[in-house]
Amino acid sequence: MNLDELKSVLSKPVNLKIDYDERYSLASVLVVIHGKEPQIVMTEKPKHMKFHAGEISFPGGKLEDADSDLLDTALRETSEEIGLHLSREQVIGQLEPVVTLNSGFLILPFISVINEIPPLLANPEVEKIFHIPLKSFLKTMSKDPDPSHNIIQEMYTFEYQNQIVWGASARILKQIRNLVGF
Repeated sequence: MNLDELKSVLSKPVNLKIDYDERYSLASVLVVIHGKEPQIVMTEKPKHMKFHAGEISFPGGKLEDADSDLLDTALRETSEEIGLHLSREQVIGQLEPVVTLNSGFLILPFISVINEIPPLLANPEVEKIFHIPLKSFLKTMSKDPDPSHNIIQEMYTFEYQNQIVWGASARILKQIRNLVGF
């Protein structure tokens, strides 16, 4: 599947209104897919972080008062975390919201599919930046074997370079996998 096909499948009107349970804090992430052989950008969080330490995730974060909406949050956090500056017009759609297992966030994932990106630069909130081949990565999906991870809803894992992606990030990846049919 090339970028044009991915754009076609993943394009969806962006709806910034979200119904949510007040016990969750709102957050958003940006799923960036790029390149001739499509790759997905993910990050590894530093081991010293309060929440999600060492986890593989998408650039993003918590809605802040200065953000006009969750799309602004995703764009701001992506710019801060990995130095990728995208416009609202470069966001082609969104996925269904997901909740985190341990930190109480409801995350709205947005999608950008672009031909190429400049070299990225991690800030202190990011240990490492990954450019993961999309098709082979999505094919690694399996059920999450950890019973403690399955208390919210059905859970999955994906694997890249012996690293396990699980939780909210894996549920976002499963939505993409379902849409693209890998």
